[in-house]
Amino acid sequence: MCCRRRWARTRPAGFSLLEVMVVVVIIGLLAGAVAIKVSDHVDRAKLNRAKSDIAIICDAVETFYAEHGRYPTNEEGLSVLSIQSTRDPWERDYEYISPGQDGAYDIVSFGADGREGGDGPDKDIGSWDLDRT
Repeated sequence: MCCRRRWARTRPAGFSLLEVMVVVVIIGLLAGAVAIKVSDHVDRAKLNRAKSDIAIICDAVETFYAEHGRYPTNEEGLSVLSIQSTRDPWERDYEYISPGQDGAYDIVSFGADGREGGDGPDKDIGSWDLDRT
């Protein structure tokens, strides 16, 4: 048997525009899904940091009480405490309110939106949220 030569048309190397577009769309969808998940974790981390900060501030307020026999006044606020920062994760000052709703004082962050009330990352975080056992 004789060898036959096949005269097949060879395809140039590389990808077609359609193939490249499909890959770009798939990568975009995956990046969007990852971005949504990451933003949820960032919001949760900021809420946890605010709770941790408020616990530290409450400890500093209690130390002030032990040293001076009184809690700071609203006029003095948190500036009389020996803590490094009184800024929340959204770069706003924590609010000090004396007397508080259920105790001698409240420490409050108004969340991502900076306004009272809200849900999710906009939720108010306060000293009342802490597990003080």
